[in-house]
Amino acid sequence: MEIPADHPLRKLFRELVVRRFYGDAQVRDPEVARYVSELLVQFAHVRNLCKIRDARGWRLEDVGRMLIESNPLLGAHSFDREREVRKHIGDYTLFLSGLFPEYVASLPRRGLRLDAFVDYVKAGKESYRIVSCFDQFEYRNEAPLFRRLSEAFELCVFGLNLVKQDLERIRQEQ
Repeated sequence: MEIPADHPLRKLFRELVVRRFYGDAQVRDPEVARYVSELLVQFAHVRNLCKIRDARGWRLEDVGRMLIESNPLLGAHSFDREREVRKHIGDYTLFLSGLFPEYVASLPRRGLRLDAFVDYVKAGKESYRIVSCFDQFEYRNEAPLFRRLSEAFELCVFGLNLVKQDLERIRQEQ
């Protein structure tokens, strides 16, 4: 189920991301801002958050398990699979670190899960960097975007923290 191009949610996310990224976060890259606003639209459907499945078909909700699945020596059956999972890890960690930092901060206290040992910012930044290394053939045009996402990862998280504040303010005003 795709959210239509003219849907008000797309417009809201685009305006908030552009304002916060170009303002306080100092991420003045229209392609990065467009990518992040589209990521918010995509993850408005919760099922997209957990779209990565392992070989048994189980949904992977832990970044630690996703990292294992992305490794061509462990879970990934191809380099395309590695890229797919690494891209999702970058998206997932950016989204959660930016909009739900309190959840990410609570992971070390949530018992024995792999995510208790994963630094989301480091994993996301590294994952986007790895995706940017896929710079041949059909991925050539996208690679520079993922390099910039990796380089600006912390600023994007900060920008999304500000977007979250805006969304909370909007919700309170209604």
